[in-house]
Amino acid sequence: MAEEIAMNRFDTIDRRRLLGGLAAAAAVLPSRSAHAAYPDRFVTLIVPFAPGGASDLLARMLSAALPPVIGQSVVVENRGGGGGNIGITAAARSPADGYTLLVTSSALVVNPGLYARVPYDPVKDFVPIVDLGSSPNVLVALPGAGFKTLADMVAKAKAEPGKLNYSTAGVGTTPHLAVELLKIRAGIDVTHIPYPGAGPAFQAVLSGTVQVGSVALSVAMQHIRAGTVVAFAQTGATRWPDLPDVPTVEQAGYANSVTETFQALLAPAGTPKEALARIETDVVNVLKQRDVAEKLKETGFGVIAGGPDVLRARIAREVPMWKDVIQQAGIKPL
Repeated sequence: MAEEIAMNRFDTIDRRRLLGGLAAAAAVLPSRSAHAAYPDRFVTLIVPFAPGGASDLLARMLSAALPPVIGQSVVVENRGGGGGNIGITAAARSPADGYTLLVTSSALVVNPGLYARVPYDPVKDFVPIVDLGSSPNVLVALPGAGFKTLADMVAKAKAEPGKLNYSTAGVGTTPHLAVELLKIRAGIDVTHIPYPGAGPAFQAVLSGTVQVGSVALSVAMQHIRAGTVVAFAQTGATRWPDLPDVPTVEQAGYANSVTETFQALLAPAGTPKEALARIETDVVNVLKQRDVAEKLKETGFGVIAGGPDVLRARIAREVPMWKDVIQQAGIKPL
């Protein structure tokens, strides 16, 4: 899981409309900067991936929506590489003062089972703040690629074992693990082409470099709506409301295949409780604004806006869960 791609991942007009609307929504929330010592300077959000992916989208949403509320600028710092480990570790080792926070994907809970050693502990090195939300993973291809259904992809893979390829944001990302599970369930052999982030992985599909892409729905939604790519399956538990014609992998005949990519906001362990409470309250309030939630849903992102306890429970649940999936898929520790 990494990130390095330009903003052309998302349709420029839709992206500006989303961020503009979020900032406008945040402006109606009461500002309390005059009544608290924190924050008295800008806040940095470390994203452990390249620009253009779901984590980057959420971080930039927050960077647009929070300043009117907290009275300070919010800066996004992309620290991609190492499947997300470089940026996550940088956040863990940052000063625990509330001015450096982490916006990350499921990499936080997948990597401990994927790598022989990770330089951070998802429980001990971080304090959970907000479970921002999640997106199902979606399989996409160019309109002329010949994949209108999941059955088309499976048939192609069985006819030419190993020749069909697919891109993801990297080894061990939930989009990668989603296809590895499909390989097990469908008994197919397809070749994984990992990229350093969701943005580059999706760009590989748009350029025709790969035949199929597996990415979080939030990364591909605007292009699916525009018809630039065809979505022929998604990995959620139910159909996405705005894509009623795209079946889930389970609905296509492959049980026990539900996966999603979540996004979370965390702080280095030891961050003052006052700062954590302030950020939690402001971020949850922004996410719960009706127009904010609707705009994010249009991009393929389901808002959760769960507080520390919700995120803490997710981390405790998903670290062992993904270790088990990785073992089932036969992926050797990196």
